Amino acid sequence: MANRNYNSNNRRESRKNYRENLPKPRWHRVVKLLLMAIFLLLLSGVGLFAYYAKDAPNISRASLESGGSTAFYTPNGKFLLSLGSEKRIYAKDSPDMQLLKDAIVSVEDKRFYKDKLGIDPIRIVGSMLSNAKSQSISAGGSTITQQLVKLSVFSTDASQRTLRRKAQEAWLAMRVQREYTHDEILEFYINKVYMNYGNYGIGTAANYYYGKKIGELDLSQTALLAGMPNRPTIYNPYVYPKYAKYRRDIVLQAMLDNKKITKAQYNQARKESIKKGLKPHQQKNQSNIRKIDDPYIKEAVQEVKNKGFDPYRDNLKITLNINQKAQRKLYELANNGQVPFTSDTMQVGATVVDPSNGHVVAIIGGRHIPSTVQLGLDRAVQTSRSTGSSIKPVLDYGPAIEYLNWSTAKVLDDSKYYYPGTNIQLYDWDNKYEGQMTMRHALEQSRNVPAVKTLKEVGIRRASRFARQMDINVPKTAGLSVGIGADASSLQMAGAYGAFATMGIYHKPQFVSKIETPDGLVRNYDSEGIRVMSKATAYMITDMLKGVIKHGSGTNAQIRGLYHAGKTGSVKYSDQELARYPSYGATPKDSWFVGYTQSYSMGVWTGYDNLKDGTISGIGQQSAQLLYKNMMSYLMSNKENVDWQKPDSVIRARIIKNSNPPVVSSTGEWQLFVRGHAPAGIVDDSSDYDSSEEQTSSNSTQNNYNEQNRTITRKKRPTESQSDENKNDAGHDRDQTNNGNNNSPENKPNNHDNDSSHSNSNENSDNHEGNSNPANDGEHDH
Repeated sequence: MANRNYNSNNRRESRKNYRENLPKPRWHRVVKLLLMAIFLLLLSGVGLFAYYAKDAPNISRASLESGGSTAFYTPNGKFLLSLGSEKRIYAKDSPDMQLLKDAIVSVEDKRFYKDKLGIDPIRIVGSMLSNAKSQSISAGGSTITQQLVKLSVFSTDASQRTLRRKAQEAWLAMRVQREYTHDEILEFYINKVYMNYGNYGIGTAANYYYGKKIGELDLSQTALLAGMPNRPTIYNPYVYPKYAKYRRDIVLQAMLDNKKITKAQYNQARKESIKKGLKPHQQKNQSNIRKIDDPYIKEAVQEVKNKGFDPYRDNLKITLNINQKAQRKLYELANNGQVPFTSDTMQVGATVVDPSNGHVVAIIGGRHIPSTVQLGLDRAVQTSRSTGSSIKPVLDYGPAIEYLNWSTAKVLDDSKYYYPGTNIQLYDWDNKYEGQMTMRHALEQSRNVPAVKTLKEVGIRRASRFARQMDINVPKTAGLSVGIGADASSLQMAGAYGAFATMGIYHKPQFVSKIETPDGLVRNYDSEGIRVMSKATAYMITDMLKGVIKHGSGTNAQIRGLYHAGKTGSVKYSDQELARYPSYGATPKDSWFVGYTQSYSMGVWTGYDNLKDGTISGIGQQSAQLLYKNMMSYLMSNKENVDWQKPDSVIRARIIKNSNPPVVSSTGEWQLFVRGHAPAGIVDDSSDYDSSEEQTSSNSTQNNYNEQNRTITRKKRPTESQSDENKNDAGHDRDQTNNGNNNSPENKPNNHDNDSSHSNSNENSDNHEGNSNPANDGEHDH
């Protein structure tokens, strides 16, 4: 019996050993490995979370209660102004706020009061799946607590949507959830959100939109304000009532689904007009400094947005490149009568840039702007108006020197000319042709035919590429008439001319130099600039543009003793426009001046917003030059007045007028050549060069241009004469259309108010343009 039991046990043991020694199914190993991988993944995730969270910024009650308004500072760190224009009305938690709290929780985070962590794992998983599909971190799984943390210490910069930022945000949300009650967190949030028009907090918004306290709002009004923080500009009931109603109804539906309101309440609130109870929208007068700085702030805000931040939500500290004194001076010159304009409705757009770094020093977007307008139309950056002849150095003659190595003595033909392949005749400003002339003379006197012929020789493709380096966008398919007028802003023109001022280095104009976020992120935006042309090209263009001011089309911009260069521009009316307003025939539609020293580059546009507003007549035809003259005089009053030094890549020689090929003569005109491309026998001759022949002052080193007496403290050659500043103040602007005959049927310019396109040009190579059809594109400038 015992033996039988022994054998039975032995058999069972043998079977057990047999089963254990059998090979395991593959799925056993897969599950084991999968569980191990999940464990390691969770362990590494916790470790990574802890690693990121340890560097999270501090968060305090003060930061949670703060208003969250972005502030602007001057380059020296002085506070300038804040985007929060309304004094915040802080709404303390009370029974009167219950309806608003129900609305916010229903639409933003319906599990808010059940949340004990500060984060919502269900929403996070959903967000992770969505982000995995899109291969980005775009979908949000944020609770109200996380949104509060984001508004208090983080930015909305797209580049900051990283795992590190998300981990720190979650960690801080967990801390906030431990330290504050749900009602306190909701109170912080209600008083933090941006509600448009410089309003921060729903308590402030209730007073701004309805003139009421939060507890006095009805259900429909409460739902609207609860939904606005999502997109406060789009859900603005004054401007976009349809979108506002759409958002309000979403909130009401969420409240119904969350059982915070009844079906009857829902139906009644949905029927209510979105404008019921709204106060008449009357913006308050701006402060004086805000009125003066408004165009600058508008462009700074846009620049900050382009960099990925939201200045209305991110509580940023933004350092501007503004020179506040210069900004005020530019505003005064345009508005106080010191610079004459044809009428009060005549407008201006002007920009001052430091060419050495691209800093926008000052900008003005219009004259006589109502004090209630905020972030209004900025004419200084509009690109729908033709530049007229001020484009010629950038698109015609600059590329000719850069790519074809032309000299300033290059002989051009100013004779009767038709655009290739058409019967459209090109006219100069005086309806005359002067025959053979140098490139220097053609640019100084703003002759149109030589400019267009030069562009044809260069090729629009190459010219467009040259201009595009300086952010002047000219289509490669544009017609040849673009050579006497392209669409660009005063900001773009000041930036492009700045590259001439710096001997060929271009710095993109910038309004903002630094952005600081509440979590300590600091971004600096100064750039080193890029070389866009040779020193020879920049110097030779500058040398010719000095002559524009000395004895060319820009004599009204003369400033005695100052080394500066510049170019005029004007645009004529189309035949269609003149048919409606025939009295405009002898006046320009737009008038420009762009000029520069080594310290500043300034672009000025003048004109009218609408045809019916008037035309540029009388002294108004000189307003652009006179604004430049007064502003540059002010800017240079405490700056060193320095002439440009000829680079070794340029040869200077006296050349007999219009000689072709160039002939050297001791009595000839000073001309410049690119070294290595000058005709045989022409050598550098600078021994007796006197730039006063090309400019209003001597070539001696000079310092401290004085605005009041317009004199120079000279270091050398004190006996050299200076030209009379007022010699040509009443002179005729050779750049303007002053003869109605210039508007012949064959010569049809674009109406740039309605159509900024140019005609197509079929080109076979960079050096040769095919048939251009400039009809409807005609002469922008004469």
